[in-house]
Amino acid sequence: MTWPTLPLPWPTTAQVRGPRRWWDGPLDVEGLAVGSVRAAVSAANTVAIARDCPWSGWVASGLVGASFGSIGRLRVDGSPVAEWAELSGFFAAADGWVRLHGNYPHHAEVLRRVLDANGRAGDQAGDRAGVAAAVRSRAALEVEAAVRAAGGIAGAVRSPDAWREHPHHAAAIAGTGLVTVGTPTGAVRPLEPSVSLPLSGIRVLDLTRVIAGPTAARFLGALGADVLRVDPPAMPELLGQHLDTGFAKRSTVLDFGSDDQLATARELAGSADIVLSSYRPGALKRFGLDRDSLLAGHPHLVVVELSAWGDTGPWATQRGFDSIVQAVTGIASRYAAADGTPGALPVQALDHATGYLMATSAMRLLSRRPQEGGASARLALARTADWLLQAPAVGGTVDADAFDGPDCPLWLEQADSSYGLLEGVRPPVFAGDVPLEYPTAPTRYGADVPEWWQRE
Repeated sequence: MTWPTLPLPWPTTAQVRGPRRWWDGPLDVEGLAVGSVRAAVSAANTVAIARDCPWSGWVASGLVGASFGSIGRLRVDGSPVAEWAELSGFFAAADGWVRLHGNYPHHAEVLRRVLDANGRAGDQAGDRAGVAAAVRSRAALEVEAAVRAAGGIAGAVRSPDAWREHPHHAAAIAGTGLVTVGTPTGAVRPLEPSVSLPLSGIRVLDLTRVIAGPTAARFLGALGADVLRVDPPAMPELLGQHLDTGFAKRSTVLDFGSDDQLATARELAGSADIVLSSYRPGALKRFGLDRDSLLAGHPHLVVVELSAWGDTGPWATQRGFDSIVQAVTGIASRYAAADGTPGALPVQALDHATGYLMATSAMRLLSRRPQEGGASARLALARTADWLLQAPAVGGTVDADAFDGPDCPLWLEQADSSYGLLEGVRPPVFAGDVPLEYPTAPTRYGADVPEWWQRE
């Protein structure tokens, strides 16, 4: 069985067991998914060796498939959680298609305002009908530009060739790798031995939102890290996403516009080992929480930053989510129906895979800290999409029972929480015959104290 090796600065050696193909479709989504998890497990094994930790993991490929669709399998007291809002999805334009993202209320409000939805306040059916009518009367690129200029999220559906001809692709995507690693600071700091999990006692400040960054932080927490997520009070995370990605971490809220609360955030960052960030390039600079500021003041840190489009080029500061990147880069065109209606990947694979690659980068750089000091890495959803579009197609039989077969219950775990009984997919990793588990369920959103646990 052959799995692709992702082009990373580090070797990928962890063992993979399980089926090769289960989703079907024109792109090797399974290869991307398993390749990213395999890279992360290889990195965890490297940290374990560096810390004299008796832990060595391998990847269950079918469980990777289940975990990449984790939010669709999440149950709260037996009920599923909402994944998509009324104004999210594909809309036909006058000359093509546009994908809109309205899951967050402030983004949905931009769509209503810019596209003049004619529904009554709170009338979601009317909202969608009004938006659909407005989009049909305008060109796809016009809708994309107008919504983005107003602070909303939209992407015109392009072919892969059209995306490769776009100025941003040439400036920020072409010729770049999945991970860009910065120069080490030289401020070495040792890693203490661990007798349990690879990241026990390691502090991770999670300044990420949505799926990719929180997935990275969740995996680091499953490996033993003390993970603290910090969100702004004005833009709370969606409940479903908090419940899906909030395992193995704590959640707090800090207003960076407050001097006292910003000082707390900076203190947390300076006393962390790893800082994960997924805000748009430059957004945290004025708070002194960007990559350059953090490493200048705390050169022992490992800082991993994620953006949608990369941090150079004309779209560097544009907002974007997995679904929008799929639309713009040509993935939606590759998955189009016979009638031309654009489609999507079977899961939000760009988010999940890039999240595991963020975790990979964090652990690889951490393992080198005793020799090289702190360092940084940068990733982008659009670069992950570029790899997927260029990867060779994979044949073979589709295993429909890869993660929905009779063994599926063995891959689910239950946890009591303040939100009710949660049932979800466990991490796709085993150490020997022992499955990795999330140590804690999601806490009440934003309710945790903004401080670290005491190190053992």
